[in-house]
Amino acid sequence: MTPIVLSAFLALFSLAAWSQTDTQADRPAAARQMRQSMPAGTSAEGPALRATPPASLIPFVDAHAHLNDPAMQLELMQRWGASHAVVFWGGRSSNESVAEAARAYSGQLIPFASISPERTAYRPAWIQNDEALLKQLDALLSTGLFKGIGEISAVHFPSAGFDETDFSPMSPMAVGILALARQYRVPVMLHVESTRMAELSQLLERFSDVPVIWAHGGYTPLFLARRMLERHGNLYYELSARTWPHHPRSPDYTILRDGQQVWPEWLRLIEAMPQRFLVGTDASNRSASVDDLKFASVQNFLAQLSPSAREQVGSGTLLKLVGK
Repeated sequence: MTPIVLSAFLALFSLAAWSQTDTQADRPAAARQMRQSMPAGTSAEGPALRATPPASLIPFVDAHAHLNDPAMQLELMQRWGASHAVVFWGGRSSNESVAEAARAYSGQLIPFASISPERTAYRPAWIQNDEALLKQLDALLSTGLFKGIGEISAVHFPSAGFDETDFSPMSPMAVGILALARQYRVPVMLHVESTRMAELSQLLERFSDVPVIWAHGGYTPLFLARRMLERHGNLYYELSARTWPHHPRSPDYTILRDGQQVWPEWLRLIEAMPQRFLVGTDASNRSASVDDLKFASVQNFLAQLSPSAREQVGSGTLLKLVGK
């Protein structure tokens, strides 16, 4: 990544979670705050110029994308070398719209079904442990179209435009979701942050035959990442947003030491067990220029891996999980 592109990247990701998080929350106050804090020459839609892909692209599969604009998503994938993408709903989409796009682009889009509690319509069912919501998920999976479940944000710390979710990974809803994943033999993408590690371990032990993709690796530090991966063979560490030069919620959420180079300790862990890691962009199709920089960060990360690890982390792990 050139210094100019990197500088733009850092400026953009100081915009809190506007481009990162896709919810149905009302965000006018957050938008005003971000506009006031933005450097001259940028906007909520990103910089005037889009990042330029490197001359030699590393092919990869995007494990994490909120599909709000299929045309934009597909253009980004072609532009940045992503052959496939796991897609689920965002703030401007739904399970139904994701299914429609997946039917139209079945060769590239891998749809996951989500009943995540950050969605206004779903949260009451999580609070009340309403099995009717699990029946909705069952109906979606029974179509055979959806290749996984997620993203399910059971434990997500608060950020701009995103109300906190804090539901135990051993809650009836989470357990019901894993039971459906077992029934349909599909992976589950769970977003569970560091305050619920004991319960996450219990869930992983109870469903040791169900592959669980850990969204953003729970933003855990290195020692927790290693501990959880060593204890649970069905856990897969997904790196979306961890490869950004700067994370809007916390500086230690990135695995980069200087905005570009991966910490050597992280590289050693990933190289030691590449079959347990996946890359993702956390694209949301709100701004092509912002999403460009997310894709650029994946290219920057993959270029630092050995060839064998690069192939496994970049595509092999995920394609195996979804049966591609």
